[in-house]
Amino acid sequence: MRKLIVIDWMTLDGVVQAPSYPDEDTEGGFSHGGWHTPFFDDISMQWTMNNITSAGSFIFGRRTYETFAAHWPKASQEEQTLAEPFNTRQKYVASNTLTEPLEWQNSTLLQGDATASVAALKQSAGGSLHVFGSTQLVHALLANNLVDELRLMIDPILLGAGKRIFLYDGAPTPLRLTNSQPTTTGAILATYQTAKDAP
Repeated sequence: MRKLIVIDWMTLDGVVQAPSYPDEDTEGGFSHGGWHTPFFDDISMQWTMNNITSAGSFIFGRRTYETFAAHWPKASQEEQTLAEPFNTRQKYVASNTLTEPLEWQNSTLLQGDATASVAALKQSAGGSLHVFGSTQLVHALLANNLVDELRLMIDPILLGAGKRIFLYDGAPTPLRLTNSQPTTTGAILATYQTAKDAP
């Protein structure tokens, strides 16, 4: 079975909205875009690179897919180490509004219920399935016990508002910490296995 791994940058209070740019995602009046950029260092850059290059395939929600599809095919020469896996490996997209053919090469629209499609993908042959961003999709994958691992860069900042990676739905979700590393900026790189893998 293929492992499904969620990779996200988040604040200490769980916000994942618009980490990179001020105007990346202003939905809901969010005005703190770009909060993550000051916390990047060589350690977290290597962590990010490892998470991208080790993926067998990628899964995206619509918004993240459109953001990535607008950037990575046109990436600069300096970004090619990251761009190459994104551009050449298989990408699966969960969306009720997009239609095929998708413009970004090697992109396939998941048909029908996204969680059922992802569950089927996990049973197929291939390397691990990596999910970046895609907040609403992650909520559904967690609710359906499809996530095997969470790899989080937790930045030492509280925003108090914005889209969060975890829903406050009252459902306990035990996790097991399998790896952690501080960065030079005070962020923590943490890997958790989800409950079905925890002792």
